[in-house]
Amino acid sequence: MPDEAYWESLFDVPLVLARLGIDRSLGDVVELGCGYGTFSVPIAQMIGGTLTTYDIEPEMVARTLERAIALPEGKIVCQVRDVREQGFGTTGVDAALLFNILHCDDPVRLFDCAADAVRPGGHVLVIHWRYDETPRGPSLQIRPRPEQIVGWAHETGRLEVEGDVIDLPPWHYGLRFRVQRASTDH
Repeated sequence: MPDEAYWESLFDVPLVLARLGIDRSLGDVVELGCGYGTFSVPIAQMIGGTLTTYDIEPEMVARTLERAIALPEGKIVCQVRDVREQGFGTTGVDAALLFNILHCDDPVRLFDCAADAVRPGGHVLVIHWRYDETPRGPSLQIRPRPEQIVGWAHETGRLEVEGDVIDLPPWHYGLRFRVQRASTDH
C-alpha cells in the first residue's frame, strides 16, 4: 500500500458512497479489504447497522480500528481474515463490498463468498480502477474491465448486474449486483 495520505487522495469517498447507494437504508454490511479504513469508517457512519470488515494484513486492521475509535460501539467490527479461504463468516447481510480487489487470482471465488454472505435481494457492490493509465492500481495486464467483472459475477449463477457501469471519478468505476438466491452448494 502506498502512503495513507496519497492513497486517500485517489478517491472521492462521498461520491463513491452516494453513487453506489450506500446509506442508512442498508443494515449490516461486510467489506473485503479494509486497508487504511478509507471507506470503512465513512461506510460504518452511513449505514443503519454494523460494518464487518476484513483484511489479510494485521497492520491494516489495526489502522482501521484506530480510525474507528470515535464510532459508537458495535458500528464496526474489524478482523484479520482470508475471505478467499474462510468466507465472510456471516450470512443475511444487506450488502458485501469488493473494492479494488477483483484483480486477484480467483475473482469468481470472491463473488461466491460475497453472495454467500448477502441475503437474497441484497447487493454486492464493486469498485475498481479504470482500465487506462491511472496514478495507482494493478498493472493493466491484470486490471479487469467492467464486462469481465460482470462475467465473473454471472458465473456464480446467483448475481445479476443492476444498472449500467457507474462512473466514479477521478480513477474508478463501479457496479451493483443483486443477489438472486441463496447458495445451495456451499
